[in-house]
Amino acid sequence: MIIDSIELFRVRMPLIYPFRTAFDNTTHIESVLVKLVSGNYSGWGETTPFDSPMYCPEWAGGVFAILRDFLVPRILGRDIESGDQLQAELEFVKGNQFAKAGLDLAWWDLYSRSLKLPLWKVLGGQNDLITVGADFGIMENIDKLLETISGAVKAGFKRIKLKYRPGWELDMIEKVRNSFPDTVFHIDCNSAYSLANLEMFKKLDRYNLAMIEQPLAYDDLVDHARLQKMINTAICLDESVTSPAKALHAIELGSCRYINIKLGRVGGITNAVKIHNLCQQAGIPVWVGGMLESAVGNAHNTALATLPNVKYPSDIFPSDRFYYKDLSEPETVLDGPSLIRATSNPGIGCKPYPEQLREYLVETAVMSNS
Repeated sequence: MIIDSIELFRVRMPLIYPFRTAFDNTTHIESVLVKLVSGNYSGWGETTPFDSPMYCPEWAGGVFAILRDFLVPRILGRDIESGDQLQAELEFVKGNQFAKAGLDLAWWDLYSRSLKLPLWKVLGGQNDLITVGADFGIMENIDKLLETISGAVKAGFKRIKLKYRPGWELDMIEKVRNSFPDTVFHIDCNSAYSLANLEMFKKLDRYNLAMIEQPLAYDDLVDHARLQKMINTAICLDESVTSPAKALHAIELGSCRYINIKLGRVGGITNAVKIHNLCQQAGIPVWVGGMLESAVGNAHNTALATLPNVKYPSDIFPSDRFYYKDLSEPETVLDGPSLIRATSNPGIGCKPYPEQLREYLVETAVMSNS
């Protein structure tokens, strides 16, 4: 497919309420949406590294600039026939996985639309109905958290993820577990700790958590392997796995027993499928993480979550969980308790609302091959 034109949109989407993690208190989400056009077909991608380099070294403003100034000129007018070819064309830029993901995601949507097939079927997904979980950030107090968890349990969510950071730790987990002895929980540390906190991690073993997500440094594999040998609770890697090579190293080192695949963090669907397959061969289950994307990003996440080694409920949320009005249509909705259904339409079956795109727009760029 010859890439005739590419449009970039950096947007700022206000949240209904702040989302608090170990690295930030977020009141809005910045994404970069990418539109690829080839002949009569177009495809959309969304990459969401947030507005500052606190989750990872990238941020939305930087992603927009890298795309505009370096990556888009590399592929504009080129005949791109596969995700592997696209990734090879982008290798000249080191790192910048979120920026590369924007193009990769849009290409896969474009490609599957040209085949007139849903993306999840093109990827080899086995079931259009996927299991998702609930995810709660740090709250004003424990009582508010318990009330919120109770609502998720009554709604039938199969598991609940809790953000975890200094000051919101063992006391919180003990009260949660005492109130909900049979609920599946895991915690997400967002790289807030080190091996100096070993005794705390050993104490977490008593709470029967499904996993501890990214307890140590965002780029570490070695200390995670050491920690995994010293505790019973499974470690799940998130920020540390940025490529298939990093996933392979994590498997070889024994750094984790789960991997959370985020499409932006690993450079897009092409790499995500490779990580999925490596983990499947090694007997490491995966699940799909989210970055509070609009419905465009959620649709890509949903397609990935239909693959067979996604064996833990994924972080894909209904639009009204975080946004008064989603940027994109159709909005993401539940299809039953703890369930979301992948589209039956070609590609991701989703695109931005023009009026919402204009309302949330920070900057845009349009480049064509003419």
